Amino acid sequence: MEGFRIFPARRIEGEISVPGDKSISHRALMLGAISDGVTRVRNFLTSDDCMRTISAFRAMGIEIEEGEEVRIEGKGIRGLEEPSDVIDLGNSGTAMRLILGILSGQPFFSVLTGDSSLRRRPMGRVTKPLTEMGARISGRCGGEYPPISVVGGELRAIEHKVEVASAQVKSALLLAGLYAKGRTELHLPQVCRDHTERMMRWFGVDVRSDGLSISIEGPAQPKGSDVYVPGDISSAAFFIVAASVMDGSYLRIKDVGVNPTRTGILDALSMMGADIEIEGEREVCGEPVADIIVRGRGSLKGIKVCGDLIPRMIDEIPVLSVAAAMASGETEIRDAAELRKKESDRISSMAEELRKAGVHVEELGDGMVIRGEGRLLPSVFESHGDHRVAMAMAIASLLCDGGPSEVRDVGWISTSFPGFFELLEKVVVR
Repeated sequence: MEGFRIFPARRIEGEISVPGDKSISHRALMLGAISDGVTRVRNFLTSDDCMRTISAFRAMGIEIEEGEEVRIEGKGIRGLEEPSDVIDLGNSGTAMRLILGILSGQPFFSVLTGDSSLRRRPMGRVTKPLTEMGARISGRCGGEYPPISVVGGELRAIEHKVEVASAQVKSALLLAGLYAKGRTELHLPQVCRDHTERMMRWFGVDVRSDGLSISIEGPAQPKGSDVYVPGDISSAAFFIVAASVMDGSYLRIKDVGVNPTRTGILDALSMMGADIEIEGEREVCGEPVADIIVRGRGSLKGIKVCGDLIPRMIDEIPVLSVAAAMASGETEIRDAAELRKKESDRISSMAEELRKAGVHVEELGDGMVIRGEGRLLPSVFESHGDHRVAMAMAIASLLCDGGPSEVRDVGWISTSFPGFFELLEKVVVR
């Protein structure tokens, strides 16, 4: 069990770039594989999760070259080949759910599996509507859990009400909509990340949005494109929180994706009193990109985080809870039951680890209440097999008063942020 020892820090200082956005990297590769023509992707995230996606499409006959850019020889929506073996997607829920949408339109048999964590993650919200569209899908517990087998083919368009604001469910159905005859229409309860719609448009597909309704007319053929992947705001969030909490910090993070469906963490921290500035905003390949500047004031206050803000920062709530532990007053997080279905039960995981640091945390069914202590105690923290919990507790360790802490089982971090500790050391001042 690999552990990492972390000493307290006085402040965060410097200028950095974070790795490419994981969500966008997945989507660029998938759309490139089923496009007509060549797609070149710059700043592709070479994390374990994204490399699993590369392996999956290579197994289906797609030529992919890696280097300074990733070059994908697209074969069109009908050009994938039946894989000769089970496709193992490791820890990547995004890859599994989105690829299920693509496989549902393929006239062959395939099986998707993953590691022990992924095999515990529910897939029914994707498999049930895909079955309604005409795919034949089987899996454990009636298709709810992997391994999952798919026999695809001719799909029919559907109108579907998405019960929970999930970008992965929406994306899987939009990808299936590329293969379905007619208009696939989705109705969402709240706004959630819209990278799939933006990228489909960049690849020449007509995706229409009207409030919380999204539709696509199929069949539709994406065209190969050049893509630049901006820095991942979910990765930047760990550094933003660290700099916000430590008085005297100054940090610039360059070329970060600031898609408004993903910037809930910036809004929440600003509500808490953090000094965050967006500079040089521009659009690159259909996505808004900017530099993020953080000045540490060292005095945050507790807030309530709920409602429409939650889908815009669902992956950042673990590290937000660290900020809440250092803030004055209580921070209440609600409407976040989706956190219980991630790589770990992130509500339970973060509550358990923050308590080790001396923080009073009340666990709720859909969130938690954190009483800010203004200081954390050193301890030995667990990752719970979850990359975001591991990184959140690494940031917490920088804030511990009285000596070093250890975060155990940190190897999971490579699923989304290779080089995390090396980059963190570049900006930490002790």
